[in-house]
Amino acid sequence: MASGKSSGSEGAGREAGLAAPLSERLRPESLEDFLGQGHLAERLQGLMSAEALPNLLFFGPPGCGKSTVAMLLARRAGRAWRRVKTPEAGTAKLRRLCQGCAVLVIDELHRFSRDQQEMLAGLAREGEITLLACTTENPTFAVAQDLLSLLSVVRLRPLGEQDMLELARRGAHALGCQIGEAVLEMLARLAKGDARMLLSLVEYTSRLPGAKDNPDAVSAQLPEAMSRFERQLGAHSDYASALVKSIRGSDPDAALYWLACLLEAGEDVRFICRRFIMAASEDVGLADPQALAMAVACQQAVEFTGMPEGFIPLAETCIYLALARKSNSAYRAYLAARREVREQGPQDVPLPLRNAPTALQKSWGYGRGYKYPHNFPGGFVEQTYLPDGLVNSRFYLPSANGEEPRLAQWWRRVKKIRDPE
Repeated sequence: MASGKSSGSEGAGREAGLAAPLSERLRPESLEDFLGQGHLAERLQGLMSAEALPNLLFFGPPGCGKSTVAMLLARRAGRAWRRVKTPEAGTAKLRRLCQGCAVLVIDELHRFSRDQQEMLAGLAREGEITLLACTTENPTFAVAQDLLSLLSVVRLRPLGEQDMLELARRGAHALGCQIGEAVLEMLARLAKGDARMLLSLVEYTSRLPGAKDNPDAVSAQLPEAMSRFERQLGAHSDYASALVKSIRGSDPDAALYWLACLLEAGEDVRFICRRFIMAASEDVGLADPQALAMAVACQQAVEFTGMPEGFIPLAETCIYLALARKSNSAYRAYLAARREVREQGPQDVPLPLRNAPTALQKSWGYGRGYKYPHNFPGGFVEQTYLPDGLVNSRFYLPSANGEEPRLAQWWRRVKKIRDPE
């Protein structure tokens, strides 16, 4: 959503016209008009009065005011700024957009490629621009670490019921439409904290024929809007969960169906690719090591081809993962090792395993007694790699599925390992 009156936002005047969506026309021009986020009131006031803005990442669900806050701060900074709504084609064009502006407002940062994010990190690190970015995705997974380390994360929440009702009233007033209080309450409940969706519903309702004071009558005429809302908010995590569980359960038909639900709802394909990569690692694992390579190749193929054609490699990978034999042994093995470290703390590295690049470290016994496996028949020699207190501990327990027995066969033989009966 654009600010409508910002000198730094290209095309803002056009977006502020009467033809703009209601959510654009009602975008707050000051913090006093901003609804919700009471837990951030002091912090936002402090940022508004600060002499210099830090690089910020606004993280929260759709329609909670991330872009609005970013643009209020950009205007308050009093320097040239620009808003970039969607990823441009390549880093070169994005770099050109950054020229001549001191503050850059970025919507949907998670949709920008790693190369683009790293380029932005470089500009922010050198102080060439101040970044005010927004994302609905968990920053830990959706934002490049180099960039995330430069950003202070501000977490926003869905709007509360009273704020949503007040916004619905403002929307009806702006449209000059008489909508009953009970209907406005219903629309506010439907939107569940998403201001943008609420104003879309109010605008949709204003165009319906007849009186608008009966919630049941209005609800019956909102199937399309309600369905769209449910896809975008309520069903996002449910569809993703169903997709992963169908892959884990080796049901390609169900997996394809839930993939189609996500794609038709406009889900970010990078989110889907991440789910595939995680399923290949956690659920298929060593039963079919090729699955991870295929999931990564799928992500690269979708990045290269784009949508809508990207559904083809997505569907192929979805079916492959569903059909693949399953093993979560790597997942379970790491959890077991992590539990040991967390409960007992990391233990000292045995001296033979330590590097000894200096004479002093050699005198301490670092590296002494280490046996280089390649110097022994078969490239293997028995020696201890675990700390003294964990000798003979087992974290990895191979499954009997797919390729894993073959992969583990040699290891079992040379280590003389037998799994518990």
